[in-house]
Amino acid sequence: MGRMPSRYDCAVPAQAITGLRAARTALAKGGLVVVPTDTVYGIAADAFRPAAVQALLDAKGRGRQSPPPVLVPDTQTLGALAEHIDPVVERLVEAFWPGGLTIVLPAQPSLAWDLGETRGTVALRQPDHPITLELLADTGPLAVSSANLTGRPPARDASEAEAAFGDAVAVYLDAGRSPEDALSSTIVDATALEQPAEGTGLLRVLRWGAVDRAALKAVIGSTRLEDAAP
Repeated sequence: MGRMPSRYDCAVPAQAITGLRAARTALAKGGLVVVPTDTVYGIAADAFRPAAVQALLDAKGRGRQSPPPVLVPDTQTLGALAEHIDPVVERLVEAFWPGGLTIVLPAQPSLAWDLGETRGTVALRQPDHPITLELLADTGPLAVSSANLTGRPPARDASEAEAAFGDAVAVYLDAGRSPEDALSSTIVDATALEQPAEGTGLLRVLRWGAVDRAALKAVIGSTRLEDAAP
């Protein structure tokens, strides 16, 4: 706090390069960055800096019981963050990544991070946006939540995000306005796929969004789908 944030127009190549460099520096120092994604704008922190993740939650007005998802640069990162990857998850990743599907999995117990009250799980997604993928390729996994105060609509451009967060965010990467029909990601809980007590072959939908029921069913086949979305 106390320093004016920097905003970069990523449609201008020189600004995009400078903005990505500034974003990397800010994240490395534990700061927050607003990034565009293929769904809505997100507020990002280094996933392995607990103080940075707490700053993200504080900025949004969220408690530790609402841990942020983690964005990853590629599918290879999945194996480093998740304890086990079921064949159904492999099919989902192949079909929908990069894209609008967030998958909740058991986290690697050895990971040195603190995202909040995760109950040993992590929500992972590879976004389909060139600016954010380029940033992730340099930084590694980032904790990223939608760029809005809790209870408010997600930001669809950098101006809306800046109105919400001001100088709590160090760098704003502006890639124009998200499409008005862009939906937040669909979130599926895949933690019960390997737990017979929970129902073998069960995929729970926690939130419907960019990936609809027909698209999910086409990929998961005979796996049972439970709609737990509110």
